[in-house]
Amino acid sequence: MHIVLHQPEIPANTGNIGRTCVATGSSLHLIEPLGFILNDKTLKRAGMDYWNDLDVKRYMNYKDFLNKNPGSRVWMATTKGGISYTDVSYSPDDFIMFGREGGGIPEDILFSDPEHCIRIPMGPGIRSLNLSNSVAIVLYEALRQTGFEGLM
Repeated sequence: MHIVLHQPEIPANTGNIGRTCVATGSSLHLIEPLGFILNDKTLKRAGMDYWNDLDVKRYMNYKDFLNKNPGSRVWMATTKGGISYTDVSYSPDDFIMFGREGGGIPEDILFSDPEHCIRIPMGPGIRSLNLSNSVAIVLYEALRQTGFEGLM
């Protein structure tokens, strides 16, 4: 599996997500600009000593990401999604993208592929969940569907 963070802003969230990626054998893809420096102490602390084991890739922008991953299926997690994250079929090579903490995935990206916009159901009046929690929720469903390949 591949986790994509589009312009993440909070280093602790990205560190926690990196740790989850290492634990699940998933790759982490970071689309710039980032709201922090990758050697940020908070990022390293949240990722613990796992950060060196992380398969992480960086991209200058979303177009750069698409150019370097042609033909990839990208699920976009958004509160604007019409499909629950549990109602789609994931494949081991899928990319699951999450937006920045303050604004999510830009609407022009969402509108370019609305059939791949997924959401986590929440109660009324709730704007969103914490980014690292959202990644864990969707990633583990995708891994469950694909048989937790390579995990014990």
